[in-house]
Amino acid sequence: MKRRRFIRNVAPAGFMVPSFVQGIGFRAFDTGHTFLNQVLLPTGDNDRVLVIVQLNGGNDGLNTVIPIDNYSKYVNARKNIFIEESKILKLRGHERVGLHPAMTGMQQLFNEDKLHIVQSVGYAQPNFSHFRATDIWMSASDSKQVLNSGWLGRFLDEAYPGFPAGYPNVNMPDPLAIQIGSVASLTLQGPIQPMGMSISNPSSFYNLVNNIESPAPNTLAGMELSFIRETSRQTQKFSEVIKAANAKVIVQNPYPTGNTLADQLKIVARLIKGGLKTKIYMVNYGGFDTHANQVESGNNGSGTHARLLGNVSSAIKAFMDDLVYLGIDDRVLGMTFSEFGRRILSNASRGTDHGAAAPLFIFGSRVQGGISGSNPIIPTNAGVGDNIPFQYDFRSVYASILSNWLCVDDGMLNTVLLKNFQNLPLTKLGTCSVLKPVGDPENLLVVYPNPFHKLIAIQFKTIGGHTLLQVLDGAGRLVKIVYDKEVAEGTYRIDFDGEHLPPGIYYVRLQNQLIQQVKSILKV
Repeated sequence: MKRRRFIRNVAPAGFMVPSFVQGIGFRAFDTGHTFLNQVLLPTGDNDRVLVIVQLNGGNDGLNTVIPIDNYSKYVNARKNIFIEESKILKLRGHERVGLHPAMTGMQQLFNEDKLHIVQSVGYAQPNFSHFRATDIWMSASDSKQVLNSGWLGRFLDEAYPGFPAGYPNVNMPDPLAIQIGSVASLTLQGPIQPMGMSISNPSSFYNLVNNIESPAPNTLAGMELSFIRETSRQTQKFSEVIKAANAKVIVQNPYPTGNTLADQLKIVARLIKGGLKTKIYMVNYGGFDTHANQVESGNNGSGTHARLLGNVSSAIKAFMDDLVYLGIDDRVLGMTFSEFGRRILSNASRGTDHGAAAPLFIFGSRVQGGISGSNPIIPTNAGVGDNIPFQYDFRSVYASILSNWLCVDDGMLNTVLLKNFQNLPLTKLGTCSVLKPVGDPENLLVVYPNPFHKLIAIQFKTIGGHTLLQVLDGAGRLVKIVYDKEVAEGTYRIDFDGEHLPPGIYYVRLQNQLIQQVKSILKV
């Protein structure tokens, strides 16, 4: 039995009192166990912070990070929503890809080497339900696997053994994680209990940190409310440390008004600067389920999606500027994610339907600026069900952040993510990372004949180590794992019998160490 399990099972239980302040739920824990305070120390202790930005609803990746080198096919697939090439925001050093014209803030961050784009992030057997797909991303599970804990909840459970017994304590006096703007997330759920604190209403939180309290009504219920509030003041440690942290920050750099994501990130910057040792923050911005009216009629650069991307871009840029202003930018790394992307083909309602893989963004002063992966493959005549195949498993991004930013060792990493995943050079050397970025790899994957009817030969080069070959269908679903071995460096060939496959577009995906390639093939 692990030490933390032993402590959790035999040590006196922490005194836990649920309480509410201004409608915000907290839990308070007794800190009287001196022995526990001494032994329950976090592993890999550092002052780095991870900020997760959830784009709720399924962001359209093709109109966010636009493939200039595939522009004619992109336009052909999206005749009623494509972004004019002259309006696409150019990225320094990358002529084949650009950003939506509303994303000027993130364009500037990219050109300052403070933004990293990871292309076509997803997983095998994508799920197109908002609820189930969100659970998959938050739990880091396989598509057919159901987990009741989140990936960051498992990390915090490992890093802070014994929680909640003995917390807060001298070594960790603050919440392990804070989620702002929504109900408690599965991401922060540990194997046994929640590892984070949810602030369910940002406006109420502003009242809390400013010590503003709405008057209790002069009724029996009002007297009960007053009693609960007084009890919460006496027992709630976390609310007090949060207010103390907030009080230390008098001035911040400007944020855009009327932008709820910016409001949430402003709170995060304030609490980090205020001295909280909290490791994880989560914020949420919704509205990305753009089935209809994604763009304005006659002006594809405007509309719902442009407004959403503009708010995300300006909020993240303002947050980054504020971190620099507050002198804490080298401590913070951010990541965006959405539960899925959208289909390649737009629909008749000037929108896009639920899809598979999409790009995500890593931002911070210590990210390795640039792009991982290549532009997604777009068929010449995309069908209604065609999706972008994933290049990177989303858990590879998680693994890279945990190991290279939060300095999680391999043993803990396997416990948290349950499997080994590809490690990517997302952060600069010196942040626990020893990975240098790689340029566009040579042609490592050759598939012939193409089109094919029955047998196809797959020839691939590997630098050695773990080598994976997968065949995906046009919807991005895994058809077969063709090759999954530890091999020596060299060139290999394997034959795949596709006679049983129905006609259509398929993709062969090669993954080897830091790199991967995807090639499209046509069954006739």
